[in-house]
Amino acid sequence: MLITTGGGDRYDRTFMEGFLCPGIGPENWVSRTNYPALNVVPTGPNEMSLYVNQNYGQPTAHLRRYSLRLDGFASLHTDGDGGEMLTHPLKFTGSQLLLNFSTSAAGGIRVELQDNRGAAISGFALDDCQELIGNEIERAVTWKGGDLTRFAGRVIRLRFVMNDADLFAMRFGASDHSMPIVP
Repeated sequence: MLITTGGGDRYDRTFMEGFLCPGIGPENWVSRTNYPALNVVPTGPNEMSLYVNQNYGQPTAHLRRYSLRLDGFASLHTDGDGGEMLTHPLKFTGSQLLLNFSTSAAGGIRVELQDNRGAAISGFALDDCQELIGNEIERAVTWKGGDLTRFAGRVIRLRFVMNDADLFAMRFGASDHSMPIVP
């Protein structure tokens, strides 16, 4: 199972489904199989790994490594019919919105900035956003209106419109690792 926390001693089991399900065969259903053997470990610039016990207490016992993209435990997912998500009002610092995402070749993600009343901000409306496609750990969202510096410290909302896509994480800041958008 996957339990989340925002820090402190409060935990939330939002995700009720099993994160790592046992494999085929009774040897995968014994006590302590699929127990993590170590914490989540960074194993590359775009990857993290989880090591778990398999076939516990049997002659075939071993560790298995599962790898995930960075921040890949959960995502906001939309299928080919698409979907939207609107954030709560928030304040940020920085000049860019950076996303960790994946889309299909036919999919995409666009983001709209809204004021605290829910109205699109000129230059940062959905139609002003360059659609993101691909599979990136950190790519900056771009709008016709430029960077986000003038909105830092102000209350805004973000409207995500996605089609056949996964959004794993987002953050505000600046990055030298963002892939340039080629027209």
